[in-house]
Amino acid sequence: MIRIEHLRKEYPNVTPLKDVNVEIRDGDVISVIGPSGTGKSTLLRCINLLERPTSGKIWVDDLEITDPKCDINKVRQKMGMVFQSFNLFGHRTVIENIMLAPMDLLRKSKQEAYDTGMRLLRTVGLAEKALNYPDELSGGQKQRIAIARTLAMDPDVILFDEPTSALDPTMVGEVQAVIRDLSKTGKTMLIVTHEMAFARAISNRVFYMDEGGVYEDGAPEQVFDHPLRENTRRFVRRLKVLELNIESRDYDFLGMAGEIDQYCNKNQIAPKLASRIHLAFEELVQQMLVPALESPRIQAVIEYSEADERATMTVRYNGEPRDITAEGDELSLTLLRGVAADMRYSALDDAAYPNQLDLTFSG
Repeated sequence: MIRIEHLRKEYPNVTPLKDVNVEIRDGDVISVIGPSGTGKSTLLRCINLLERPTSGKIWVDDLEITDPKCDINKVRQKMGMVFQSFNLFGHRTVIENIMLAPMDLLRKSKQEAYDTGMRLLRTVGLAEKALNYPDELSGGQKQRIAIARTLAMDPDVILFDEPTSALDPTMVGEVQAVIRDLSKTGKTMLIVTHEMAFARAISNRVFYMDEGGVYEDGAPEQVFDHPLRENTRRFVRRLKVLELNIESRDYDFLGMAGEIDQYCNKNQIAPKLASRIHLAFEELVQQMLVPALESPRIQAVIEYSEADERATMTVRYNGEPRDITAEGDELSLTLLRGVAADMRYSALDDAAYPNQLDLTFSG
C-alpha cells in the first residue's frame, strides 16, 4: 500500500501539488486524469522521488520513503516507471536494454537475465526484435520494449507517465493492449493518461487532479458517468465554460458580446450555434432581465460540449422569485423559443440568486 499525506510540491513559479492526501491499495489500477498543469506527472515523480516533495510524507507499506534516511534506490527496485520518451540506450540491442538493470541491480546472472528478457519480449509481442537496436523500431515498439524493461525488475508498483502521448495515433492501440494485459496481473499501477475511454476500461479507480490535489477519487463509473464535483463534470464531458457577471444596468454589453465571440471562435463553435447563443444572451439578459430588475445581479454561464456539439446557458438572477418565461416580453420569448431547444425555470433557495433559467441549444 502507498499512503500519501499532505504532499506539496513547489517550483519557483508554480505549485502543482498543494495538499495531496490519498491511499493506494495493493492491486489498484488507477488512471490519473485532469487538465494540463494540474500535477499529474509531478505526483508520479514524487511517489518514486524523482522529484523531492517540498513537504508531506509518503509511505510504501510501512516504510516512509520521504525520510532522508530511506534508501530510495532499494525502494525503486520495486517501483518501476515508464516514461513518455522511452529512454532506451541507443547503443545497446533490445535484449541488452532489458537485461542491464536486472544484472546490475538485482545481481542476476547473464543467462537468467536473458531468459527473463526473452520471456517478457514474448509477452509484449516483440521477441523477434531482440537483436535490433532502438532506432530500428517504431515508437509503439520502443514503448513496448520500455514496458518489458520495467517488468524485468519485477516491480510491485508500476508508474506510467502518459505512455502513449508521444506516439503516432496508429501505434497507441498496441501499447494500450500491453498495459491492459498487465492490469490483470495484480500489480499496482498508476497511469497518467489523456485517453478517457482507455482510462475507463482499464481502471478500478480514477483520480481526477485539479486545484492542487486529487480533486475527485472514485470508480470509473462514478467519475465518468456521475461525477460528484463541478470541475470533474466539466472535464469528463469536455465542457468549455464562459462565465459572465452583471452587477449594474450600465454593464458593458458590447464587451460581453465580444467575450462570447472570442469564446465561440476559440472553441470552434459552429456559426449557427454561436448565433443562437448570441441571440439568447441578448434577448434574455439585455432585453428582458436588465430592464426588469431595479438593481440587477445576473450570472450567465455558457457551457459548450465538444463531445456532442451542444451548448447550454444557465442564467441566475436576483429579485423575488419570478419566472421570466411566464411574464416576459412576448417578442423576446418568441425569439428565445426559436433558438433554444429547451428552456426551464427553477426557483432556488439562494439569497443571492433565487431565480435560474436553463437553456439548451443544439447545432
